[in-house]
Amino acid sequence: MKKVRFGILSTAKIGRTKVIPAMQQGKYTEVTAICSRNEDAARAVADDLGIPKAYGSYEALLADPDIDAVYIPLPNHMHVDWAINSMAAGKHVLCEKPIGLDTEEANRLIDATSRYPDLKVMEAFMYRHHPQWLEAKRLVDEGEIGELITIQSFFSYFNADPDNIRNQSALGGGGLMDIGCYNISLSRLLFNAEPTRVCGVADVDPDFGTDRHFSGMLDFSGRISTFTCSTQMSPYQRVNILGTKGRVEILIPFNAPPDRPTQLIVQRDYMEDEEDRVRNVTFGICDQYTVQGDLFAKAILDDTPVPTPLTDAWANMHVLEVLRESAAKGEWMIC
Repeated sequence: MKKVRFGILSTAKIGRTKVIPAMQQGKYTEVTAICSRNEDAARAVADDLGIPKAYGSYEALLADPDIDAVYIPLPNHMHVDWAINSMAAGKHVLCEKPIGLDTEEANRLIDATSRYPDLKVMEAFMYRHHPQWLEAKRLVDEGEIGELITIQSFFSYFNADPDNIRNQSALGGGGLMDIGCYNISLSRLLFNAEPTRVCGVADVDPDFGTDRHFSGMLDFSGRISTFTCSTQMSPYQRVNILGTKGRVEILIPFNAPPDRPTQLIVQRDYMEDEEDRVRNVTFGICDQYTVQGDLFAKAILDDTPVPTPLTDAWANMHVLEVLRESAAKGEWMIC
């Protein structure tokens, strides 16, 4: 069976610990090379993960004719430049979220894709491909909880390391960029629309200059999504989706574990049987990074559209950008 041969641009932790091991289990993916600006570092990771090739520069990896696609887990401010460089080298691109620093960068990437119409480019929002999210989306779309009225979501962790890129504003750090983008993405996904206006409130770390806590409200023509994300709070994540006739609660919405089942709670107020009214839906063991890689690779092999187009990445970045402006001005902003 043909597989897409991936090269990994950098030895970033998310690649080493999550994405690479997952893609090595893929039906349509294989990881053939990894690179770093330090060749010894690249070789150490390659040896540890069983990757055949290691390179001491990004350019050297992109020059390898045996690589079909690249996965980019670089810092946010490097996403667009290296996505474009990868396309120029003839490689398909799976790039970590957020796609860039702002809509101007997203536009630059979209414009570049017109020069390489045979190459696939996708933003890596892995959560969307997990079965629990496919089921949550189905429940909403098919009216099983009535009309969708509001979404409440929360995502936090604690990281006060000044050397971590998430705490460096010049590199695109901060809670909204790192994890708040999920809260925005899921809101747009479930409402199947773009917000008409947004309101953001940021608490900025006095040393890092990044938003350590960010809360937002997204107004979808009277239907509201509220969220809080934080880089300096007790680790927690949860999504509640509420309609006129029921609700869906996703217990581990973003970092779904690859080694044990996941669960969501479905409440349907109109069901007569109490057991049917509130039920737990369990999903078998699934690695969402493996699913993401296979879906992207299948789009390459079959020459079909990727699951999440760059227009969606632009729209998500646009909302994020307006939320930042709202927080700076202290007022609602029209999207």
